[in-house]
Amino acid sequence: MSHANAALPEVETLALADLTELLQRIFEQHGTSSEVAQVLAHNCASAQRDGAHSHGVFRIPGYLSSLASGWVDGRAVPVVEDVASGFVRVDAANGFAQPALAAARGLLVEKARSAGIAVLAIRNSHHFAALWPDVEPFAEEGLVALSVVNSMTCVVPHGAQRPLFGTNPIAFAAPRAGGEPIVFDLATSAIAHGDVQIAARQGQMLPEGMGVDSLGQPTRDPKAILNGGALLPFGGHKGSALSMMVELLSAALTGGNFSFEFDWSNHPGAQTPWTGQLLIVIDPSKTAGNHFASRSEALVQQMRGVGLQRMPGDRRYQERAKSLAEGITLPAAELARLRELASAR
Repeated sequence: MSHANAALPEVETLALADLTELLQRIFEQHGTSSEVAQVLAHNCASAQRDGAHSHGVFRIPGYLSSLASGWVDGRAVPVVEDVASGFVRVDAANGFAQPALAAARGLLVEKARSAGIAVLAIRNSHHFAALWPDVEPFAEEGLVALSVVNSMTCVVPHGAQRPLFGTNPIAFAAPRAGGEPIVFDLATSAIAHGDVQIAARQGQMLPEGMGVDSLGQPTRDPKAILNGGALLPFGGHKGSALSMMVELLSAALTGGNFSFEFDWSNHPGAQTPWTGQLLIVIDPSKTAGNHFASRSEALVQQMRGVGLQRMPGDRRYQERAKSLAEGITLPAAELARLRELASAR
């Protein structure tokens, strides 16, 4: 028995607030303002809390590498522009997208409640996180939210020979009476880029249909995809069309870069895509009857009634409840490394 226990990885558990504070110190030590550090740390720790490991502390080295390269401005101050009754623009000033969203959030909600719908167009921004944390808080306030963001070129359009699109996720959140909001976040690629990186690190093969190698040949090897290869869209031409839509909404409409328009070759270590993000927020109280959340719950009950065992987001909510009750568990070696980064000068 003692041998079996010795083989188990050594882990440590800490509270969400403690992990957030640790990550905030890391960001501040590596070139961000305290305001930016606070937003990024909350985002990253929340992903870890919810079991979204590909967007949790796994992302810290990529953040720090991008900051060190000078590619992204960790001290950028977003410029919010009130341009129309239902439209807000933000120039992220070559900073991260989440602080730009935070800066415009109050105005966006105010406009959505006033006009019934409001759009937030973020440009000149870097998005390196999961997309669901951007939309879920709106649903918690009774609003419906949809967001799209494009990334760096790494996906071959259906029927093409070379990559052009990013993983280009779409996230949606809606309030629900008597339950957690309905939230989903999906890449328009067959697999998220972060999941390919994790598979490569763990030496695991991917399922068929995820990507191609540097010669354009199908491969299950994540390292072949990352080293000169590319991802494929999910669902063939359907995912490809959605990815194109995300490029248009995230970049063309906002004034941000398309996935193929930026060049980070002069910034070794850069990993954060310099693109754009669009959010659409709707106030469902403006519709007839004002019972949207109840209608959401009715749909969920019908979906369960026909045999659906797990709703989108259920696993995330289960992980969240467990983490909040028991703490967030991390390998001790990884936590030690984070603490080193937090104290580095």
